[in-house]
Amino acid sequence: MIRLTFLGTGTSTGIPLIGCNCATCQSTDAKDKRLRASALVETDTETLLIDAGPDFRQQLLRQPVTHIDGILITHDHYDHVGGLDDVRPLGNVHLYAEDYVLKSIHRTMPYCFAEKPYPGVPRIELHPISTEPLKIGTTFVQPLRAMHARLPILGYRIGGLAYLTDVKTLPDETIEALQELDTLVINALRHEPHIAHITLEEAILLAEKTGARQTFFTHFSHDIGKHEIVSLILPENMHLAYDGLQVIID
Repeated sequence: MIRLTFLGTGTSTGIPLIGCNCATCQSTDAKDKRLRASALVETDTETLLIDAGPDFRQQLLRQPVTHIDGILITHDHYDHVGGLDDVRPLGNVHLYAEDYVLKSIHRTMPYCFAEKPYPGVPRIELHPISTEPLKIGTTFVQPLRAMHARLPILGYRIGGLAYLTDVKTLPDETIEALQELDTLVINALRHEPHIAHITLEEAILLAEKTGARQTFFTHFSHDIGKHEIVSLILPENMHLAYDGLQVIID
């Protein structure tokens, strides 16, 4: 059994957007209040985090989490790594990412990796990964190649769950690796085309290619529209995720 918790479902600006008076940003529906995209994945034996953006502290305060067995990073953009300093209370943390991402984290947080770090700094152990399968404790994780415009990034498959964000295109081998899914999570920025993200309509087509039993869309901008309205146009087995939503995958 896997329990997936959406810690955040917004794009890099979050929703509401600072200074915006659009209907989405002014909505009083709690499902339209979106922190930066991140997810908690709990198996029978491990607790894993996918991405740790600048809202990480706020997100974890809402969850009964006292330790994390591994952090899986999709890529090094600030809205996906900007909260890593806040892992301090969690003790030794194992972080898994591609080599270029680890180098970026090392550059931006050098105090964590000094020969003689000062007391209280985050204790982060960096683990380079590729698209080869890996094992965290007893949990098998399959990294998945995706492209964020021209930037190679990773999604992750854990059992019957696959989590992909900031996708613009997927290679054929990733589409193949997404077959026989119970639950697909994929980004859907807005309705208008974007240079580095797929639209909601493109995300629906990709989800149909995988044949996943159910799909949850995430990483929205305020341009997506209000949750209650957009939900009405989706196929029956596809849903807009929202912050705090929990999904059980057998």
